[in-house]
Amino acid sequence: MIANYLQKRSNLMTIFVLIDSRLEPQKLDLEFMAKLGEWGVAFNIIFTKADKSTQRIVAKNVKTFIEKMKEDWEFIPRSFVTSTTKFLGRRGILEYIDELNATFEKEPEVKPED
Repeated sequence: MIANYLQKRSNLMTIFVLIDSRLEPQKLDLEFMAKLGEWGVAFNIIFTKADKSTQRIVAKNVKTFIEKMKEDWEFIPRSFVTSTTKFLGRRGILEYIDELNATFEKEPEVKPED
C-alpha cells in the first residue's frame, strides 16, 4: 500500500525518512532508501532523538550513516539532525519545507465556460 502511494503520487515533492541518531546504520533503513531510489522517489533524512545521546555519538552515527550511503549513492540527500526537547533542527526543516512549497506548482484552475 505504501509503495503504491509513494510511486503514484504525482504531486509528492519529497518524503522525510526518520532515522534514529542513536543507532549505527540499520540494514532495514538502507534497504528502504534503496527502494525509494529505485522508484525515483525524492527523499531527505531526519536523524531523530539527538537529545537522547551524547553529541559525539550522534555525530559519529550520522557520519557513519552518510559514509555507508556513499558506497551506493552518487548523490546524498539533504539531512537534518533533530531533537524535540531542544528544538534542534526544527528551523532548518521548516525553512526547507518553505523552499519546497515555494517551488510547488499547482495545477491551473479550470474555469467554467460562460
